[in-house]
Amino acid sequence: MGKKRVVITGMGAITPIGNNLIEYTSALKNGLSGCEEIKSFDTTKFKTKFACEVKSYDPLDYFDRKESRKMDIFSQFGMIAAEEAIIHSEINLDKINKNRVGVIWGSGVGGIETFQNELINFAENDKNPRFNPFFIPKLIPDICPGIIAIKYDFRGPNFATVSACASGSNAIIDAYNYILSDTSDIIITGGSESAVNETGVGGFNALKALSERNDSPETASRPFDRDRDGFVLGEGGGALILEEYNHARNRDAKIYGEVIGFGMSCDAHHITAPHPEGEGARLVMENALKSAQIKIEDIDHINVHGTSTPLGDKSEIKAIEKIFGNHAERINICSTKSMTGHLLGAAGAIESIAALISINDSFIPPTINHFNYDEEINPKLNLTLNKYQSRDVNIAMSNTFGFGGHNTSLVFKKYN
Repeated sequence: MGKKRVVITGMGAITPIGNNLIEYTSALKNGLSGCEEIKSFDTTKFKTKFACEVKSYDPLDYFDRKESRKMDIFSQFGMIAAEEAIIHSEINLDKINKNRVGVIWGSGVGGIETFQNELINFAENDKNPRFNPFFIPKLIPDICPGIIAIKYDFRGPNFATVSACASGSNAIIDAYNYILSDTSDIIITGGSESAVNETGVGGFNALKALSERNDSPETASRPFDRDRDGFVLGEGGGALILEEYNHARNRDAKIYGEVIGFGMSCDAHHITAPHPEGEGARLVMENALKSAQIKIEDIDHINVHGTSTPLGDKSEIKAIEKIFGNHAERINICSTKSMTGHLLGAAGAIESIAALISINDSFIPPTINHFNYDEEINPKLNLTLNKYQSRDVNIAMSNTFGFGGHNTSLVFKKYN
């Protein structure tokens, strides 16, 4: 397994700060906030009235009406991101062995909007209560990789990973391992989510997980800031084309980076709260460094989980300092959730893409909305505050953690 190499040959994104890869890259560099007052439903009854929604989204710009009605929005986002990644990779679909092309996809909650709307419609229809025949196929998280495969006739491994906010990263890890094991030549992987609805906002409000900074939505996601008060819900999708190195070389593909290792761990502490000393986060990064067979000094950049919660940001920073010691001050750390909000099961996908952008475009996206230093966070750390920083990045790490204590860490390297 160790003799094979896995490279990235395509990417696609639909996010709250850009509806394609080019727009997303530009917004990351310019520190654009994707947070606004929620437009998709009436927020009168809710404590939080804002989110990071995908802007100007009309499914009929991408699908015909009949097709769009058969898919929950999370699947629509997944299809859009996957199509862009396939086009970006310049794969000749007529010349590849589709038996060896898989789709492995992540989503934390799947078709939550479909679930919500179908229950409401059933409860409110006194004369003829019934469920839509597409209710279950639209709802289940594994339908997104299924419909991507159906569209392109990809007959390799096909399934969904569900590990809360780590789902997208777990999908990428699985894709990496399936290529290493010679099960597939190419896997389309990533994640998508669409939980900006009454159920999603109401549920996270009940957990007291969301920011309630209704007077300033655009600055509500403020990782590491002293006054952070919770995360901002986001939506969208991201896709990566993972490909076996020789297969990519044989078709003269452009290579955007290499996956060189990963880590997984569990906090084994609490269903929603992180370990206060960051023990699960420490373990997952240690596992990733070991898997990648690199030294701590080799890490140039970490795109952290950094959700803007009081406990989560602090515990992740503790973990970084424990592992990297003095080198921690030489790493560019950033949280792109300050711009995109938290895309739950899609977070690992769009943040892996952000890490690859940092490698290819030689800049670190900023952690925006930082106004006041938290005395419990080391001010000597370079958190890339408020403005991007130019830097050559050879190796980048992307961390993603989920409710239930699920931790993932991916390590990407510049291709040379």
